[in-house]
Amino acid sequence: MSEPDGPVPPPPGRATPGSALPKRFYTRVEVIETPEGSFRVELDGRPVRTPGRALLALPSAALAERVVAEWAAQGERIDPVTMPVTRLVNSAIDGVAPRHAEVAAEIVRYAGSDLLCYRADAPERLVVLQREIWDPLLDWARAEIGATFFLSEGIRFVEQPPRTLEVIAAALPDEPLRLAALNLMTVLSGSALIALAVWKGRLTAEEGWRAAHIDEEVQEQLWGVDVEAAGRRDSRFHDFAAAAFSLATLR
Repeated sequence: MSEPDGPVPPPPGRATPGSALPKRFYTRVEVIETPEGSFRVELDGRPVRTPGRALLALPSAALAERVVAEWAAQGERIDPVTMPVTRLVNSAIDGVAPRHAEVAAEIVRYAGSDLLCYRADAPERLVVLQREIWDPLLDWARAEIGATFFLSEGIRFVEQPPRTLEVIAAALPDEPLRLAALNLMTVLSGSALIALAVWKGRLTAEEGWRAAHIDEEVQEQLWGVDVEAAGRRDSRFHDFAAAAFSLATLR
C-alpha cells in the first residue's frame, strides 16, 4: 500500500521582495514512529514531504521532535528561516543523498584551505587568540584522526599534504543527514576542522562558532560592534547550531 500524499514544506530561504510567506494550513503537528523504526512528521494526520516530494522521515525521535517544534511554532504564516532543522533535513534528503561524493569533496576542499591554517601577524590580541584557540584543535586533529596541517601567515596559500586530505575524506560519514550537517557547519565556519571537532564532541556549537569568528571578535573589541553584521552572524549561528544539534542526536 502506498504512503498517503502529504504536505510539502515551503522551500528553504527567505521570501523574495514583494512575495508573501505561505499561510499556515494546519493545526496539529505530531511525530509518528514507522514500523521500520524511523520517525516521520505529520500535519493534521498527513505526512510531511520535502520540496522534492520525498517523505520527511528521520532516524531520531529527538530530531523529529525538533522538526515538530519548528512547525508548531509557526504563526499565521510559515517562515522557513525560523526552521533550520527542517531545512537541513530537506537538504539532506533532496540534495545530499543523490550527490554524496560531491558534497564530501566540498568538505575536503575546505580542509585544503582550512581557516585554522591561516594566521594573522597583527593585532597582537588576534595572534594570541588564534594560537590559544586554534592550535589545540590542530593538535586534536593530529591525535584524533591523524591529520597534520601546514600553517601560513596572512593570505598566502599553503598546500596541505595529500595524506591529510585523504584522512579527512576517510573521516566523513556515509549517512546523508550527518554529511549535510557537517557540510553546512564547514561552509558557515570556513573550517572542516571546526565542523569535525563539533561533530566529535571536542567543541560545543558555541565554542566552534567562536573559534570561527575570533577575527570579528577582536575587530569589535577594537572598533565597536557593527549591529547589522552582528545580526547576520547571529542568524547564521542558528543554522550552525541546528546542524550541531542534528549531529548530536545521531551519535
